[in-house]
Amino acid sequence: MEGVEIPYTPRYPAVHETLERTRFVALVAHRRFGKTVLAVNHLLKMALLCRRERGAFAYVGPFRNQAKAVAWDYLKAYAAPVPGILVNESELSVSLPNGARVRIFGADNPDALRGLYFDGIVLDEVADMKPDVWESIIQPALADRGGWALFIGTPKGVNLFSQLYFRAVELQAAGDPDWAAFSFPVTVTGALPEAEVERLRREQSENVFRQEFLCDFSASTDNVLITLDEVDAAMRRHCDMETASAWPLIIGVDVARFGDDATVFFRRRGLAAYAPEVMRRLSNVEVAHRLMACINEYRPACVCIDQGQGTGVIDLARELTRTGETVIVEVPFGSRATRPERFFNRRAEMWTSIRDWLRAGGRLPPGEALRAELTAPTYDYDAAGRIRLESKELVKERLRRSTDLADALALTFAVPAGPADMADRRRGRGRQPAGPYRYDPFGNPDGG
Repeated sequence: MEGVEIPYTPRYPAVHETLERTRFVALVAHRRFGKTVLAVNHLLKMALLCRRERGAFAYVGPFRNQAKAVAWDYLKAYAAPVPGILVNESELSVSLPNGARVRIFGADNPDALRGLYFDGIVLDEVADMKPDVWESIIQPALADRGGWALFIGTPKGVNLFSQLYFRAVELQAAGDPDWAAFSFPVTVTGALPEAEVERLRREQSENVFRQEFLCDFSASTDNVLITLDEVDAAMRRHCDMETASAWPLIIGVDVARFGDDATVFFRRRGLAAYAPEVMRRLSNVEVAHRLMACINEYRPACVCIDQGQGTGVIDLARELTRTGETVIVEVPFGSRATRPERFFNRRAEMWTSIRDWLRAGGRLPPGEALRAELTAPTYDYDAAGRIRLESKELVKERLRRSTDLADALALTFAVPAGPADMADRRRGRGRQPAGPYRYDPFGNPDGG
């Protein structure tokens, strides 16, 4: 259309220039930046300029009611000067004289998006959306007409938004013209008065301020069990291998549960964790034979195996293991904790042990998958005041995979790992662990 002026003055014209020539853009910005106004006006302009028959454009929020509250009034207000528009309140859409339509959707009702096509789409607060909405529904809806997508939001740890943003950063750096990334912390925009920024810095927790206003993906939510900072520090850390060698070698074995899951062997000795071995689509017999090869090579003091899917592996390993050299321990993640007054179950207890080990100086092998898995689960407290970890199902839904690597590492904390503890187990005493604080991770053989 010609001769139509939208009553909007871009605060960030460089962003709009990039949006008009780039197919996929991830925009990370602090709260009160003006993301919604920017996105609605980009949608409206592209819809007005669309020369295709029945152009289709959409704004998608995590929930329809939320998207309506945030974006609907803006869309109507900025579209009002366009002559001949049709506003449909029930379906939250604005139809333009050129036949294009802009519509508001919620990702909480993905069925409303199925079977549609889009020339352009905005996904707001992507961190709160299920990955399948983008991967299985919206991507195919853009494919027919080579549509574009704008992802906007603030960091919330490891999730779909962080993955899309870092993918955009990587592809943009590699020269891919289809991808671009922007990050706008409050320190560079001037969108809020300096005094207000300082007030927020004082009154909010460090993690919240870093996420909401500094656009820091490495900041964790306040209820995450293991923070990104802790994991990053452990992956950069150099461990004293001479001190670590005084400790028994423990191997955690997480056996694959489903077709896309992996079986993982994770080795740890004191403060040092070694690169994991990852296997897929192996039978329990094959896993058991691989485990025996691992035992023969590394001579661990103890192998802790997840009981859930590892029963066959446990039986075969016990049958094949030489008596007196390696102890095979089956560990049910959902069983009673060894310190039931503090932990909801064994899983919460072992994962908390990882956190305490990291804080004590533990060293992790580098790897994005391990980093994402360790920092994904949140925690709360049950009615008895015990630490309870977020369910595996919810974590998997957010990560798009199971926490196989992190669970295998957690299994290395299923039993006390001091020299005396392993000696007792070999002699058949098999005393029960006293909880995650039984051993001294700094190498004191008398325990903590």
